[in-house]
Amino acid sequence: MGNNNVNLQSAKNLKDDEFYTTYESIVEELAHYALHFRGKTVLCNCDDPYESNFCKYFLRNFNTLGLTRLICTSYHASKVIATQMNLFDVEEEILHKGQGYVIDVSYIADGTEEFSDTFINQWLRATKPIRKLKGDGDFRSRESIGYLTQSDIVVTNPPFSLFKEMISLLVKHDKKYLLIGNQNALTYREIFPLIQNNLAWTGYRFGDMKFRVPATSAPRKTRYWVDDSGQKWRSLGNAMWLTNLDSEKKHKWLMLTKRYSADVYPTYDEYDAINVERVQDIPMDYPGIMGVPITIINKYNPEQFEIVGEANHGSDNEYDLFKPTVNGKLLFKRILIRNKCPIGFNQDGI
Repeated sequence: MGNNNVNLQSAKNLKDDEFYTTYESIVEELAHYALHFRGKTVLCNCDDPYESNFCKYFLRNFNTLGLTRLICTSYHASKVIATQMNLFDVEEEILHKGQGYVIDVSYIADGTEEFSDTFINQWLRATKPIRKLKGDGDFRSRESIGYLTQSDIVVTNPPFSLFKEMISLLVKHDKKYLLIGNQNALTYREIFPLIQNNLAWTGYRFGDMKFRVPATSAPRKTRYWVDDSGQKWRSLGNAMWLTNLDSEKKHKWLMLTKRYSADVYPTYDEYDAINVERVQDIPMDYPGIMGVPITIINKYNPEQFEIVGEANHGSDNEYDLFKPTVNGKLLFKRILIRNKCPIGFNQDGI
């Protein structure tokens, strides 16, 4: 994961952080949340009309999901607008780069079938439900927030460099959401307390995910390729979905098979907690605080565990309690948990 972290940080610094989600990734994840969308207004607030696979998915499945309304807004500096097909707004002008747009749909034909691309293309050309935005389409703008207040669920893949701002905005307006980000965000000041207090959790896909990237994206030594059509691609090993929509996964208990032994689970130098190298090695019988890899968040069930804090630099924020060192050796960041239901703990590890 080291190379991925470097690549993500570089992308953030250079603002080369536009990763366009594949249709297959969206279908795979949203299949677990279908019942949440019935009768709801969905907002995709970082998504070009139909150029985005999020917009495409919800247009195709508008009736099968039972949506009441779909709103998709785009940013004026989008690098992919009008790259897949030519569309026209309500003024009969073709969509072009340098302009923010919104598609606002409350009805698509009759029936409950999933619509084909051909039908959607014809419908978009015939009904022209797309219009220019007055502003630039930034999801933080007053105009975009106006659409946010009218929505029930936000589903999108925001630029990774703005992930914290997106979450803060959605929390402020008390919205449901399903977002793509990177796992590093889980320990951010704006996000960690949501996880800790059972207000947000990870979705089903947690790890490898491939993304289409703009033509302007710089080549990478790893996890980068160009397909036969000339489209550039990147994959990330630490991508994730973050949501506050309930799912079966959230309530699944982690099967524990190990037992505590002082020889196997050393105590940290600066804090009364034991170090656990792998999530699968969490002891079933230890009642105290344990430092475990950040990936525990993807297995976290608030009925089984309590999240106490994190250990990284000991100073990142109020949740960062100490540096995770064992015998003077600094380890990678840890999430601090306590097992709510330890089984037969013996202080001697017997």
